[in-house]
Amino acid sequence: MTHPKRPDDPTAPHRGDVRDEEVLIVGAGPIGIACAISARRRGYDPLLIDAGAIVNSIANYPPQMVFFTTPELLEIGGHPLTCAGEKPTRAEAMKYYRGVVRAEELRVATYTRLLSVDAGARTKSGALSCDLEGEHGPWQVRCQRLILATGYFDQPNKLRVPGEDLPHVRHLYDEGHRHYGRDVVVIGGKNSAVEASLDLFRSGARATIVYRGAEFPRGVKYWLRPDLENRIAAGSIAARMSTTVESIEPRHVVVRNAAGETERLPADRVFALLGYQPDEALFRRVGIEIEEPTGRPVHDPRTLETNISGVFIAGSITAGRRTSEVFIENGRFDGEKILAAW
Repeated sequence: MTHPKRPDDPTAPHRGDVRDEEVLIVGAGPIGIACAISARRRGYDPLLIDAGAIVNSIANYPPQMVFFTTPELLEIGGHPLTCAGEKPTRAEAMKYYRGVVRAEELRVATYTRLLSVDAGARTKSGALSCDLEGEHGPWQVRCQRLILATGYFDQPNKLRVPGEDLPHVRHLYDEGHRHYGRDVVVIGGKNSAVEASLDLFRSGARATIVYRGAEFPRGVKYWLRPDLENRIAAGSIAARMSTTVESIEPRHVVVRNAAGETERLPADRVFALLGYQPDEALFRRVGIEIEEPTGRPVHDPRTLETNISGVFIAGSITAGRRTSEVFIENGRFDGEKILAAW
């Protein structure tokens, strides 16, 4: 069987190519990589694709980010993760997963997106027809089995208010240093919003956090919550609680509090950090049914096979919209569950 070459190979897939694969895995994050390792160790040669880079969600974390969990809970394939401190940094995690891909000799096509799957047009061999879009144009893979491990970090929750698409509005936080001396509004009240607000304050930005709740959620990390509350009490970080966003303007954010009063907050930059959700539109294009109200893709919990024969799901997307249920720590074993049924 002819397999696509690695992306740095001149014979890598180009516009119009049609390739045959035993296993196609969509999503080259930690869970997708773990699934590929499980497949390799059972004699398959899977192809991994990702719409971004390897472990793209981790690559999009702020540069100074440190994981909440300890290194052994992020390990996959029996490869040890070593780090300088008690918990790994973003840079250490990216280096680790690159090393795992290299050590396992996994084939990865980055910056390649799955557009659709035509399960109804299976070939005589029973293959699924998958339409892909890469940097060199569209191409196609015919695979016997498809594993979706797409996560949810590519699908941020939106405010759905006027002005959200303005160029100074972001749904991913970068770093406080870039915003020294500027007015920055952070929308949200969970860990990412709290961490961003504290980082902005310590980097010399004028930060305001806007949250719809009367108090910050109990799930905020235990060392962050008192830190933020002390900064708010000292007046170092402004807070607008029980407040919703009405609209975003080029230099302001218009908010409304519980009393119905509106206010225009100065904003050179806006970070709407409202969490993420799985790409349900992709599931529907593939033909996977979605349960309501959870948003879970229909699947067999024992094998993780969906209602489409030969199509499996892994990682956080198995929990649907309940994105806090599955992380790297517990999703990294899904590959073994899937492959055990083959």
